[in-house]
Order: sequence, then structure tokens, then C-alpha cells
Amino acid sequence: MTDYDVIVVGGGPAGSMAAEAAAKGGAKTLLLEKDRDIGYPVRCGEGVGAKALKQFMNPDPGMIAATISKVRMRSPDNTCVDFGQEEAGYILHRRIFDVALANRASKAGAEIQTRAYVDGLLMEDEAVTGVKYQYMGQHRHLTSKIVIAADGVESRVGRMAGLRTSTKLKDMESGYQVTVGNIDVDQEMIDFYVGDNWAPGGYLWIFPKGDGMANIGLGILGIYSRYDSAHDRTHSFIKKYFPKATILASVCGGIPVGKTLKKMTSHGFMLTGDAAHMVNPVTGGGIITGMQGGQIAGEVAALAIQKGNVSEKGLEDYPIRWHRTEGKTHEAFYRISQTIDTITDEQLNKIAHRLVKTPSSELSLLKIFTTVAREKPKMLLDVTRAFAGV
Repeated sequence: MTDYDVIVVGGGPAGSMAAEAAAKGGAKTLLLEKDRDIGYPVRCGEGVGAKALKQFMNPDPGMIAATISKVRMRSPDNTCVDFGQEEAGYILHRRIFDVALANRASKAGAEIQTRAYVDGLLMEDEAVTGVKYQYMGQHRHLTSKIVIAADGVESRVGRMAGLRTSTKLKDMESGYQVTVGNIDVDQEMIDFYVGDNWAPGGYLWIFPKGDGMANIGLGILGIYSRYDSAHDRTHSFIKKYFPKATILASVCGGIPVGKTLKKMTSHGFMLTGDAAHMVNPVTGGGIITGMQGGQIAGEVAALAIQKGNVSEKGLEDYPIRWHRTEGKTHEAFYRISQTIDTITDEQLNKIAHRLVKTPSSELSLLKIFTTVAREKPKMLLDVTRAFAGV
């Protein structure tokens, strides 16, 4: 007998989706979150695609800070390429959103405990059989048939299970973001700045948050971060372009933009979300992919328990389903990101000058990427695959 069928470590979108799916599949499920509150602190730009989110829910208006209908891309010389798409996406209130997802898991039957810091795993014959954790100064342990780690980039719990969760420097971005007030930006537009003069190996973003607020941040690829500081670049940008802005919050962290981990399971153990490197390699966005990965992990875990086989072999459907659902697209985006990194600022300006002549009604992300592919033809097949989802 075990205390639980499934223990999920981490209460972000991936963890909550895993817990909900496992509980719906009949597994006795516990979700452990190390912080005192679900959804805090917010380490995210908070942007999601509307169509992608609606695969999982019709979002409550209270979750949404801004509804996005316009996109602006800025080249190194500040040439603006604008295009629109009705209800293209949302900027979320992540704290509200994450609590709602955890509540869904709870309604499905999962138990949730916060302030539970997992600091070890129970092991038996190379299989994970539970967790050790600290709660309110007490050391506890619980047994389970499967542990699902959704504890973020460089997953500690994954390393405890013997999986390699580290990220190469070339596949890790150093990210920094501030939430600002007293700022005059279009509350229906997201703004991206591309080029080495803005953010070497990454991009700078402005995401509106409603009522004169916005998230402003940037990511710098790890190989450049020795010489550049995401923190300093962000504050220099705000000082120059938004001198009256008031900083309300700040956050920093690593953004894994590499391939999904090849090995995501072991006996009685699964990795999902950022812990499995399920972040989109081009955008750095991980909410939707984390939700997809978490849902698949929870469903596979519940089925494995029903079949009585929680070995690595018994969990093999998890990486197979991930690859079929999102993995192939993820790999195409990774190859695109590697090619984009070779494009010079001069080439980016040339592309922008070409695109700006096209009516905004005829522009889209696909059009932009195919135009970029004229400079880097080897991207074309990957662009087609990524946007066709094949």
C-alpha cells in the first residue's frame, strides 16, 4: 500500500494539469507546492495564444489583464512591422490563472498542500517510490506509485531521480522582467524588439497589463550573458523610452529554449513542463506547452497505475504522445531558432524594410517567417512544418 498513487511536485500550470488529469483518471493524487501560495511569485511574461488556451478552457474575464488583437515587430533600426488578428491572444493575471488551474485539480479530486518543500525522493531498487519534504519545520515523507516533477527549469527533483535536467549555455536565456505602471502603450498590442542591439540572441517585449500597466522584459542567450546583463538592458530601455514609468515588480530567471529532454521518465517517475524543457524555443513561452505536457503526463500516469505497470516501460506512452502532440513542432521551432540566431542586424533591417511595404491586413507570423526564410532558405521547410503542425 502507498499513501498516494501520484504525487505531483510543483503547482504551476504543468503541475496542476498533471494533478487534474491523474485525479480524473482515478488516481489518488497529491500536489505539493513549495511556496506559500499557488501562483506566486510570477516568473513569466504572462502571454498566451487565445486559440491554444481554449483547447483547455474558456478563460474567466478575471484571469485576463489584456486581450491582444495587434502585434508589432521592431527591427534593430526600429522599423515597425504591424499586423493584426482578432483576439490573437491574452496577457494573463498569472496568480489568478494558476489558482484557477489548481482549483480545477482540486475539484477533480486532487489534494493540494502548499509550503511543502520536496528535498528528497524515496527510492527502492532504482525506482522512485515517494518523496521526502519539509513542512512548517517538520521533515515528512510520503509514498506513491508515481512522482511527477513539474518543479521548473533545471528540475532539482529530476536530478534526484537520476535524470539529466541541465541545459547547455547556448540553449538557456537569461531573462529579466519588470511590471511597470504609469505607462502609455496600446493595451491591445504586444511589442517585440529583435536584434542584438536590443537583446543578443533573444528579444525584448512589452506586454500590456491594462490600466496603464505593462510587463517589459528581455531575454539574452546564455552565450552572450557574460558580456550583457538582461537587468541592465531592461532598465536602460525603460529609462530611455518610458522615463515616467513606475516599477511595481521585478523578476529574473533562466528560460530554457533548447530541445525537449530525450529522457523524461524512469521507474515510477516523470518530468513535465519547464522541468522537461517543454518551452517554445522561438518565443520562450511555456504556459500552453506545459499544460499540454502536464495533461498527457497525468493521463499516462493514471493509465499505468490501472494497468499495474509504473516502470519506465509502463510509462513509455508519455514521450510518444508528447512527440506526436507537440514534440515534432517543438523540434522544428528549435531548428528555426538556431537559424534565426545567425541572422545579422543588417539582415533583420532588410527584412523589416521589405515587410513594411506589405499592407498590415496581409501580414501574419507565417508571412514574417517565410520572408525571413528568403534570407535563410534552409528555414523554409521547418517554418512550414511548425506552422502546419506536422
